[in-house]
Amino acid sequence: MGSVQHQSRRGFLMQTGQLTTSAAIIGLAGSAEAAPAKAGKDDARADVTTLTDRHYYLGGVRLEDGFDYDGEIVVGTRTGLYTLEIKDGTIAALHPAGASLSATLPRYDATGQLALPAMRDMHIHLDKTFYGGPWQAPRPRQGKTIIDMIALEEKLIPTLLPTSQERAEGLIHLLQSKGTTTARSHCNIDPVSGLKSLEHLLLALEKHRDDFSCEIVAFPQHGLLHSKVDGLMREAMKMGAHYVGGLDPTNVDRAMEKSLDAMFQIALDTGKGVDIHLHETGPSGAAAVTYMIDTVEKNPALRGKVTISHGFALATMAPGLQAETIQRLSAQKMTIASTVPLGALTMPLPQMQDKGVFVMTGTDSVIDHWSPFGSGDMLERSYFYAQVYRNSDEFRLSRSLAIATGGILPLDDEGKRAWPKVGDTAGFTLVGASCSAEAVARVPARSATFHQGRMVYGSVSKA
Repeated sequence: MGSVQHQSRRGFLMQTGQLTTSAAIIGLAGSAEAAPAKAGKDDARADVTTLTDRHYYLGGVRLEDGFDYDGEIVVGTRTGLYTLEIKDGTIAALHPAGASLSATLPRYDATGQLALPAMRDMHIHLDKTFYGGPWQAPRPRQGKTIIDMIALEEKLIPTLLPTSQERAEGLIHLLQSKGTTTARSHCNIDPVSGLKSLEHLLLALEKHRDDFSCEIVAFPQHGLLHSKVDGLMREAMKMGAHYVGGLDPTNVDRAMEKSLDAMFQIALDTGKGVDIHLHETGPSGAAAVTYMIDTVEKNPALRGKVTISHGFALATMAPGLQAETIQRLSAQKMTIASTVPLGALTMPLPQMQDKGVFVMTGTDSVIDHWSPFGSGDMLERSYFYAQVYRNSDEFRLSRSLAIATGGILPLDDEGKRAWPKVGDTAGFTLVGASCSAEAVARVPARSATFHQGRMVYGSVSKA
């Protein structure tokens, strides 16, 4: 994730990687031990790993009912056991424990596990990864610029392409095991791979069309201008990419306005959205953010269709400029995708959310030549978010879940159930926790993941 003028991509993580890793080890080492076992588990019952019914009951599901208070302070979360009636991919009914049920529908049992909304990984690179292959650490980053890293990637891509489809599928399985069923994947469009990375990713996603949803960003990793891929980017749009990507217009393309204009022109010509990697901090990063807002203001067709990924410049702006920029981002319905970095730069994520800027999170890389530290776990990102912004009490822990679920929370701020409701898509994950606050703080393993009523990972008991 780079930052200053000559810092390499992800240089920020290089500065803070030890802190990030230490936090993960300290905070998560005991997570599995702390997670409660499946409540009421009957060892005589058979676990079911394949669930193909279109209409069925899933009993023993723990749902949040409301907050407990000490005066005005939330001190706990009340839950109850329910049977979800799932039909054709949606929640047809919520039956309280003990309710009379039809004897004709198949029955399964979640054995007291807590249901959380399905997770969303909104910034990942499924197309290029070491995951699924032999261990391979990145090369030393010290003294390397982003241009150096691009040159290295040009050599690596031919070795990754032959297995890129299989490895993308492996990452999809990893995400499902962490409760994620929706993603936005950036996909390299570069002179070395041409459109092959996109072709392989489309094949992988086609194999998972029923159990995983994914948007694609055509990503000019080697620079839109620097690598001369305007034509390839336009072809990628025709092939089905949903967003036009971009990368550090000053540090890589060396022409901020020209680079951003080219990116936006492709989006305007094709009717697609934009999702740009912006790692630059300082004056160049601030100038890029301001120029993008100006462009959206001048082109109403782009309003609500632009995402800035990383956006580290927002953390280094003077307070007055930062507040003004956040207000303008909100007015144009621009989105921020952040990996919730730990360390020297603290992103103003709560301030943006308070002003109505939609903030989402993602893995970035699981393991590749940029970084080996990704886990693919969005619940872990909520855990980091809660740590960074000191959300250690019951209420704020529960609110921290929103960054991982696209803003969907079991309870609203007043403690009324907001999810799930009859008619909602049956997408959720089951965890061994008493409530979402505990799940965020302890990051328990996911025991099963459901997407549109289909169990895509894990197991439940046959009732």
